[in-house]
Amino acid sequence: MTAPGVTATEWLTMPDLVEVLDEALGRVRRLIDEHYLIGSRRSGVFAVPSVFIVDGQPLSSLRGTIIVLQDAGFSDDEVIDWLLAPEEELGHSPIDALLAGHKSAVRRVARTLA
Repeated sequence: MTAPGVTATEWLTMPDLVEVLDEALGRVRRLIDEHYLIGSRRSGVFAVPSVFIVDGQPLSSLRGTIIVLQDAGFSDDEVIDWLLAPEEELGHSPIDALLAGHKSAVRRVARTLA
């Protein structure tokens, strides 16, 4: 389910997300629609990388980064792949940089991709 060169991660289906986020299905769908989370159907079933959720909540810096990448013309699959793949300018994957609190650096690199 992971593209070549992309870090392997556990993927959460909608029922998994309902449980992990402790939210109703409608609220989980709204989080996805409003870009707080992003997922893929690449395996046939819609799923979200588990690394996008921290302490039972969507990673707070993820939404703005998703929007920057979508504004640059990235598809949902391309956004996910970019977040999970090593990024030379950051020294590691963008998701690792976001998890470490380096939101500005990630978005600076993302803006150069337009």
